[in-house]
Amino acid sequence: MSPSPPASPPARRLLAAAALGLACALSGGARAQAQAPLELDVPYVPTPREVVSRMLEMADVQPADFVVDLGSGDGRIAIAAVRERGARGAMGVDIDPERIAEARANAERAGVADKVEFRRQDLFDTDLSRASVLTMYLLPDVNLKLRPRILDELPPGTRVVSHAFTMRDWEPDASASVDGRSIYLWIVPAKVDGAWKVRAPEGEFTVEFAQRFQKLSGMARLPDRNAALGEAALRGQAIRFTLDEGGQARTYVGKVEGDRISGHPADSGGRAWQATRP
Repeated sequence: MSPSPPASPPARRLLAAAALGLACALSGGARAQAQAPLELDVPYVPTPREVVSRMLEMADVQPADFVVDLGSGDGRIAIAAVRERGARGAMGVDIDPERIAEARANAERAGVADKVEFRRQDLFDTDLSRASVLTMYLLPDVNLKLRPRILDELPPGTRVVSHAFTMRDWEPDASASVDGRSIYLWIVPAKVDGAWKVRAPEGEFTVEFAQRFQKLSGMARLPDRNAALGEAALRGQAIRFTLDEGGQARTYVGKVEGDRISGHPADSGGRAWQATRP
């Protein structure tokens, strides 16, 4: 069979156009795949300004605080923490690059770009250790996934504020409602579960605490008897429990610092006391 004659100029032009069209189609498909929508753990819904103000008020944000906002959106919580409450700094975390760009522009306009940073990052990969206040408007299952890290990685006394959603059986220390929107505050409790040896002016005894988040129960082993604890609770590092001592209720108030509890006279009815782990 003799070879086919070369294509005429018009035919060559048609072939080239077809090849170019195929290449563009393939390239367009690759771009579409590369620009596929992000799969977000939480949809972006801005927190109303009045809710932002109340969240920061409930957390009692002070000039010494550093605020970390998870799912920071347009940056309004982190910006308000610095501009309205005078926090020394804030960081917002969001996975959406469009939101990060918007937040950075908003910080520039607000004049706080030197104190507020925004990172494009998965919130589950975020280092929380800088936070003295943690804010979030996430979803219940995301809150629950974060809960172990909040309790284990953040120091006692860290304030955590959530717009709309709870932490299930970890009950909040305080709650509020703004225009029908719920806000919840938790204060990370110190870890006191187990036995402590108490030294007080009235003598020495052992207390065995059972802890469930900020709630405490337990038993005191006195020289002559055992006695159940009455009112007992934690608020960050602050601890309070009541003991029936021979028909007289005595309240112990102190501060937990690692493996030591110090009760100061002003806090304990004029009686200094301390407790350590055996």
